[in-house]
Order: sequence, then structure tokens, then C-alpha cells
Amino acid sequence: MHLPEPGTIEIAPSLLSADFSCLAEEVSDVENSGVKIIHLDIMDGHFVPNITIGPPVVSSLRKTSDLCFDAHLMISQPQRYIKDFANAGADHITFHIEAEGDPRDTIAMIEEAGCSAGICIKPATSPEEVLEIASLCRMILVMTVEPGFGGQVFREKCAEKCAFLRETLGKDLRIEVDGGINEQTAGKAGQLGADTLVAGSAVFGSRNRREAIEKIADSAIKS
Repeated sequence: MHLPEPGTIEIAPSLLSADFSCLAEEVSDVENSGVKIIHLDIMDGHFVPNITIGPPVVSSLRKTSDLCFDAHLMISQPQRYIKDFANAGADHITFHIEAEGDPRDTIAMIEEAGCSAGICIKPATSPEEVLEIASLCRMILVMTVEPGFGGQVFREKCAEKCAFLRETLGKDLRIEVDGGINEQTAGKAGQLGADTLVAGSAVFGSRNRREAIEKIADSAIKS
């Protein structure tokens, strides 16, 4: 499934907070709850201090789900793995502006592999850093926590970058926010211009995933 066009609020449950002993069931549960996107946190233990999943896991999940696979590559050399994740079933691939390599070349590689491209900025990175290449992307991801681990606290100061990006770039691309998103913080993220909200523990830590997703979305929409 392709990344939804801009103009709607989308909740993207983060697989990082799911039960890894039954990932297919976890993905199915949120898919049945009405989401269109699943956020796949890909970490290499070098760019960020954690290691998560690789292409074989993505490939296995692809067989069980029609969701848009939003692969967030938190790795030092994303170019080395783009084809692997695209072949495994990723629909959209986001990489970090802080990673190695020319971002224009990386975006071209992502598109050549058949995926849409996104660019991500860490909390310490200025949003101005992505302005020159924003038009080449379908989505910009703003981290409101340091990437690497789930369950961190939302940093409103970081989320304010969304407002700058939305005002500067308009409505023709998605702005995604990741880190500390829940029913309480989603409203602020939506108010600042984010339309794609990554939520991990707030979704997978809830017994009723549909209810949790709806509350987060309602909070963002009402903002």
C-alpha cells in the first residue's frame, strides 16, 4: 500500500513497542483497528544505541499484511540496505539527514527501488537542514525524542519544528512526528502541523488498540 496522500490524520503504530513474540498478530490487531500505516523502526546499533529488525522480519510480515510499511532507517549507511528493505516489502523508506552519504543520491536510490522517500531529523537538528531536499520527499519525520528506544517523553520544543516545516513547505507533503505520542500529546502535534503520528507504547501498551488509536486520532484532529 502506498503512503496516503496528504490531507488526513494518520496514526502509525510503532512496531518497536509491540510484542516481538507474536509480531504478525500484533500487526493484524492494529490493522483491524483501522490504521493504514505501520511504522517499522530499523536500528543498526551504531547510528542509534539499539538493534531491532532486519529485512527477513519485514518480509515475513509483508506476507500477512496489506498496510503501508513505513520503514524508518536509523542506520549509519542507509544506502547499503535500501534495496533489501524494498525487496522485503517496505512501501516508504525514511532515512536520517544526519546519516552518511548525499541525501539526494539516497532519495534517488529509494525511488529506483520502488518506494517513496522520506527524510528525518533528530532533536538537535534544525529543520532548515531539509528544506533544499524536501520537495523530493513524500514525508518529513520530526523526532521528538532521541531515536533508539520507545517509551520516552514527548519534547514539545522539538515538535515546534513541524509548524515551521508546514508553514514553509505547505500542504503537499506529510509531516510525521515520532516520540512520546499519546492521547495527551497528539493534540499539540496536530496543532503544530503534523498529520502522521507515530505511537508506540500508547497503542501496543493498551488492551484496546482500536480505542487507543481513535483517541489519539481524535485528539490530533480536534487540535
